[in-house]
Amino acid sequence: MSRRLPSTAPNLPGFSFVRVLGSGGFADVFLYEQNMPRRLVAVKVLLAEVVVDAARQMFQAEADVMAQLSSHPSILTVYQASVAADGRPYLVMEFCPSTLGQRYRTTSLPLAEVLAIGVRIASAVETAHRNGVLHRDIKPSNILTTAYGHPVLSDFGIAARLGAISSTDAVGLSVPWSAPEVLIDDAGTVASEVWSLGATVYSLLAGRSPFEQPGGDNAVGRVSARIRNGKLPPTGRDDVPVSLERVLARAMSRRPADRQSSAVEFVRDLQAVEEELSLPQTPLEVVTEDWALAVAVDLDERTRIISVPSAATTPDRRARRTRRPGDRMGATTLRSDTRSEPSGSPSSASHAPRRMLWGLSAVAVLLVGIALAGAYLVASTTTPIPVVTGVRAAVDDDDATVTFTWDDPGLQGGDAYLVSIDGAPRPAQRDERLDVVASDGDHLCASVTVTRDGKTGRPSEERCVDVDTEG
Repeated sequence: MSRRLPSTAPNLPGFSFVRVLGSGGFADVFLYEQNMPRRLVAVKVLLAEVVVDAARQMFQAEADVMAQLSSHPSILTVYQASVAADGRPYLVMEFCPSTLGQRYRTTSLPLAEVLAIGVRIASAVETAHRNGVLHRDIKPSNILTTAYGHPVLSDFGIAARLGAISSTDAVGLSVPWSAPEVLIDDAGTVASEVWSLGATVYSLLAGRSPFEQPGGDNAVGRVSARIRNGKLPPTGRDDVPVSLERVLARAMSRRPADRQSSAVEFVRDLQAVEEELSLPQTPLEVVTEDWALAVAVDLDERTRIISVPSAATTPDRRARRTRRPGDRMGATTLRSDTRSEPSGSPSSASHAPRRMLWGLSAVAVLLVGIALAGAYLVASTTTPIPVVTGVRAAVDDDDATVTFTWDDPGLQGGDAYLVSIDGAPRPAQRDERLDVVASDGDHLCASVTVTRDGKTGRPSEERCVDVDTEG
């Protein structure tokens, strides 16, 4: 079936049309030059024939989601949204000259670059999840490349709020990168996003989607059947270590419970592979809640500070200006009494010392509050990474399996274990157990390290065991 011609570019005040960038099922994308400030921008315009209430709401939702998240370094920046004179809604976005969808099929991407892209895009997905948003269309062609070569995630057009998804949602699916359960009932979860992340990294390595057969029948129905029932083939690259093949196989497990529990855990696994290959570790980029403990002084409100409220706190209109994408904290506004008396009046004169005393007391209370908040922030950010002690080993002589176990040293949310067997790190995990298949006569040594926020702690003492199935 031939592709449709792009629609006519709308006349947008303050913008000069340059050329067509691309066409999709619901919208066209055009290159414009913005007059002030002068820069090239990409403008996504909804098609006139689909401008109905449902499509308009979906388009508005995309604008809202991307505006909330676009300060993330790996999410496409949205500058503004409006409606053209002809009634078509449009988004003005950062212009990115290329997509990974244009590269991975024609160029063998370096392994280090793919790992870095995987960490950055998974960080963007984790940030969306922490804001209660599922992307629902993670794939190579939705990863754009900025003018500086930085990958950014785009197209939140079918994004949905976490927990508000039903199997009746009518969305367009990109089958080769959709999890098995999504192909069955159109639902989406964090687990299905992990599957799509794994499928995307696999594609960047292999130059094809995971269940695509070179030279074979790759009709939608055939690919869907392989995703639901087939076994994931290896990437076919000699430079891809076995550990990375295992990470991708786990991410694309048919059972959602067998996958990494979150995008962060997927990041940890990719970082472990980087460490194994002696590559620079790509940092995890997610907004943490620690920043909400910092003091922010508003010049318009001298008594206004940011504090950590209860879950029921609702930030007012001014407070929203200080919130960042990914922040789940509210803002508490403290205001002084603005009532005053005419200067020079007896009452004013008699109360001046009292007002000064109250003013000094208020300043003292504020400074104490700032000091306490700062102390709490320092304490929260300098908590040492726990160290695992007492690693144990047990050998099952029947199948030559060595089971290493240890006790939880006090993991926090997002922490993970990195287990090294004879110096070779395994993918990050949360379980206090690792089974290793061995052979008779093997001498295996294991050490366990806790990783937190992209940093690794001190490893445990190494625990070694001899495998003797003949004894």
